[in-house]
Amino acid sequence: MVFKDKLKEKRLESGLTQAELAKKVGVTTRTIQNYELGNRKPANMEVVQRIAEALGTTTEYLLGSSGIYAVEAHEKGGSKAARDIDELVSEVTGMFAGGKLSEEALEGAMKALNDAYWIAKEKNRKYSSKKRRKEVPQD
Repeated sequence: MVFKDKLKEKRLESGLTQAELAKKVGVTTRTIQNYELGNRKPANMEVVQRIAEALGTTTEYLLGSSGIYAVEAHEKGGSKAARDIDELVSEVTGMFAGGKLSEEALEGAMKALNDAYWIAKEKNRKYSSKKRRKEVPQD
């Protein structure tokens, strides 16, 4: 089950409408609608945390580890970084879908790829133009 499905499931279990959840979280009703339709994902962990608290669940349940990596990537490097991480995680998960790895080992592989992605981004930054480096957010 993916974020949009878990969000809707927990919202319905809580007996909340999309508008009520949006008010509790501090976002628009349209934002919740977009999350449940799968058109958007939260851009930062703060929003995910507020949703989890409003629904009486955890960020880990709502996002799963792969979703957490994508949201953190969005916070750190924007929507392109989030898409890159999402794609990497999807490929890793697909490679090991046959059940050859334990959940713990799969998580370790995803973390290693996530770390490698950010190391490569940092190393490549020194080879980009000065103008481009100013555009890339620094930590």
